[in-house]
Amino acid sequence: MTEQLRLMAVHAHPDDESSKGAATMAKYVSEGVDVLVVTCTGGERGSILNPKLQGDAYIEKNIHEVRKKEMDEAREILGVQQEWLGFVDSGLPEGDPLPPLPEGCFALEDPQVGAGRLVAKIRAFRPQVITTYDENGGYPHPDHIMTHTISMIAFDGAADAEAFPEDEFGPVWTPQKLYYNQGFNRPRTVALHEALLARGLESPYGEWLERWKEFERVERTLTTHVPCDEFFEIRDKALIAHATQIDPEGGWFRVPMEVQREVWPTEEYELAKSLVDTSLPESDLFAGIRDNA
Repeated sequence: MTEQLRLMAVHAHPDDESSKGAATMAKYVSEGVDVLVVTCTGGERGSILNPKLQGDAYIEKNIHEVRKKEMDEAREILGVQQEWLGFVDSGLPEGDPLPPLPEGCFALEDPQVGAGRLVAKIRAFRPQVITTYDENGGYPHPDHIMTHTISMIAFDGAADAEAFPEDEFGPVWTPQKLYYNQGFNRPRTVALHEALLARGLESPYGEWLERWKEFERVERTLTTHVPCDEFFEIRDKALIAHATQIDPEGGWFRVPMEVQREVWPTEEYELAKSLVDTSLPESDLFAGIRDNA
């Protein structure tokens, strides 16, 4: 190969990179691929989900700085690079009817502005592959949906000097493939749920599966299964680094590692755009790129 392989993962908040595709990123880092996480917001409006840290006055007052430090630790664990896009967390609206989004938040930004910032990151880093969220955001958080929106604009816009002039956004670059993270898919959840019950173990997924029925979630096309079970411990360690966002004794960590490796040793993606020929299903995000790099 004459060209360094580069992967960019675009995420909404600090911690998303560790819960969506983290083992994949660690795998590629181990192979010498340059990996850059772009985090759209600072997570300023995220709730403190770890019961051991709830009610901590310092964390509540300084949540932005705390989450930045958590991101630094997770970045080191995964071995990736990480940059901020600089937008403000929108929070997750709750209630019926839903309250309006806060002024100045990411979800209310002009998508062209957000895409422009991302175009500049793409042109500077020059990734062949980009991962992001599908049109539903993976789940309907307004920041996840906006992350999808600006990623789709920026994937094409990075190569378009008329839409995003080079004197402002840098020399054009053409990414080759764009994927949606689909790690929280029904086949994986069912397989792990049934495997746990068959072993006489408690499953944390029963409620998940019931909610799937309730919301009539449309099944996605899983085009790409990346084998990465050797890096599941790194994934978990990175996620635990986001201490405000994850309970280390919670459902995320109730499936024994040996069961995960035996039953579902991959992370899944949906190929959304490709400028190279590839055969589906894939086991490599760089399929169709490596031979031509």
